[in-house]
Amino acid sequence: MFRALINYNYRLFFIGQTLSLIGSWMDTVAMSWLVYRLTGSELLLGTVAFCSQIPMFMVSPFAGVFADRLDRRRLLVITQSASGVQAGLLAVLVLTGMVQVWHIIVLAVVAGVVSAFDMPGRQAFVPELVERELLANVIALNSSQFNIARLIGPAFAGWTIALVGEGWCFALNSASFLAVIVALVLMRLPRFVRKNEYPKLIDQLVEGAKYCWRSHPIRSLLLLMAIMGLVSGAYSVLLPVYAKEVFHGDSKTLGYLYAAVGLGALGGALLLATRKTVVGLGAWILRSASAFAIFVGVLGLAHSIWLGVACLVVVGLGAMLHMGSTNTLIQTIADQDIRGRVMAFYAMSFVGTMPIGSLLAGATAARFGPMDTLLGACVVGLMAAFGFYRSLPEIRRVLRPIYEEMGILTPAAGS
Repeated sequence: MFRALINYNYRLFFIGQTLSLIGSWMDTVAMSWLVYRLTGSELLLGTVAFCSQIPMFMVSPFAGVFADRLDRRRLLVITQSASGVQAGLLAVLVLTGMVQVWHIIVLAVVAGVVSAFDMPGRQAFVPELVERELLANVIALNSSQFNIARLIGPAFAGWTIALVGEGWCFALNSASFLAVIVALVLMRLPRFVRKNEYPKLIDQLVEGAKYCWRSHPIRSLLLLMAIMGLVSGAYSVLLPVYAKEVFHGDSKTLGYLYAAVGLGALGGALLLATRKTVVGLGAWILRSASAFAIFVGVLGLAHSIWLGVACLVVVGLGAMLHMGSTNTLIQTIADQDIRGRVMAFYAMSFVGTMPIGSLLAGATAARFGPMDTLLGACVVGLMAAFGFYRSLPEIRRVLRPIYEEMGILTPAAGS
């Protein structure tokens, strides 16, 4: 399960990224609680989430081109440093009592732009650290570290907010980025050799888009991921509302809800880490996406904190199996020279559509209530899963020769 950690460079990255992600999840919980405490508005909750995530939709395709042109380690040092400064500014504003909603919105946009460059660069950088046969394990371990952080960070944030306020969550997040920067500096990597010239940026962007569209498996995977991103944005933005208004709790309650998602997702990531081949992941994607959508709907009907926590564990499990399986398949079949752009479209399809889901959910919940909003999101998710089910035979047909060429599929195996 942890065989990729034998690699020195990846071990450094894993430790540094885990510490940083704990800080990032503390930031996520503190941000949503701060906005709802200051405004009491579901619409503004959705607006802030939209502003922090929409740059991923708009900027990441261009960022993917830079991820294929630049030294990815240097790119990550820059993005991690910028994220630390952004979180530090927010901490200062909150701790001094000067923070206003417009400050949060502006800094959320800044964080979104930085993340739009960081995510495709990071997704394309990690495969450089290990041998190809360890790639599936690395992706599963990356998912594990993300969800270990999602399990620890929100619970810690809930208690920190209750004891000393949101500002210290932002301060700790700012400090946590040093862990990744130190890990990147200490890695032993070959010297980056830049090509003398590259095609025009727009030509490379179009090339990446055509590559994703012409590959039936990648196109189908990204379309399903995009719709599930809408559903994910809908449920996640309403968790503060459920914590305070439905479950009659406080910041600690919100931390428990986020941690429940992390617990389920961690289980899904560890389950993925035990797999030794990508064969069969298509069926996993279908089942996990369906379970995710169904339990988002059940969450909408929940009036007990315990039922809500149970639903969110399954939501986290389904989301992780879906995302991890999709990521593994795409990284396996994408060419190295274009992987940065492909992973940029992957980021755009999920993280980029989450803000749209958040904004729509905030407006819909303000008009019809959170329960009807989540039930509607459930229906949308199930319709997307059914569409993927219809395309699965064709996906398997296209993947079979790819798997056979890679030597990971026997004539009797499925895909």
